[in-house]
Amino acid sequence: MKIRENVVKSRLKAGKVVTVIEGYHSAEIVDFLGPLGFDGVWVENEHGHLSLYEIQNITRSCDLWGMTSLIRVNKADYGLIYRTLDQGAQGVIVPHVNTAVEATEVVRAARYAPEGERGMYQSRQANGIDPVDYFEVANDETLVVVMIEDIVAVENLPELLEVEGVDVFFVAHGDLSASMGLTGQVEHPDVKNMVKRAITQITDAGRTAGGLSTTENVRYMVDLGASFLMTGWPSWVTEGGSRYLRAVEEAT
Repeated sequence: MKIRENVVKSRLKAGKVVTVIEGYHSAEIVDFLGPLGFDGVWVENEHGHLSLYEIQNITRSCDLWGMTSLIRVNKADYGLIYRTLDQGAQGVIVPHVNTAVEATEVVRAARYAPEGERGMYQSRQANGIDPVDYFEVANDETLVVVMIEDIVAVENLPELLEVEGVDVFFVAHGDLSASMGLTGQVEHPDVKNMVKRAITQITDAGRTAGGLSTTENVRYMVDLGASFLMTGWPSWVTEGGSRYLRAVEEAT
């Protein structure tokens, strides 16, 4: 038996664009979203309050539908990162990574030796697999995403991009706008130019860039060079619900 393939990581290695869906997640919601065909699920636990037990069940639902389970933790904490991976997650997303030192700490926590110092415990993904075989390939099937969401991180990109073991540098325009003194103004030309600058710098260095994508801007993001595309589903419900209520109003 082999460890489950990390679909997102495999597609990125093949030079393909990957799609990751984000929202308010539970195992049931992941089961509902599974048939849509996204490559991965961005599970929100920076601003959320999921228990380790809930993470186990969510990752099982991701496994069921062949989607990569990615958990966003709330900080670059060594124990938090590897405990999250130990629940069966196939990757972690770490916010506000602003320096090479912080990025190195993320890698140290997320990867087993010799690439890092993750505790030598077998994740749920190791069930049914010989321990030696698991530890030999686990790093290859673990995705590490660091978030570039502060202006200081953009300024430090040359050093950040030299850190080995990071798979995706995700440029987040929301917090980036706040750090630029333009809170909430994600469409401001200065914010858009900063996002463009960051993604271009990442891809020019031969690294993988990610960003928030919508139906309206997906072509723009791909043209910039972003290959890790995250989109949220709650806006679809809001749009569909509003359209339905308008239809009811017009009919009555």
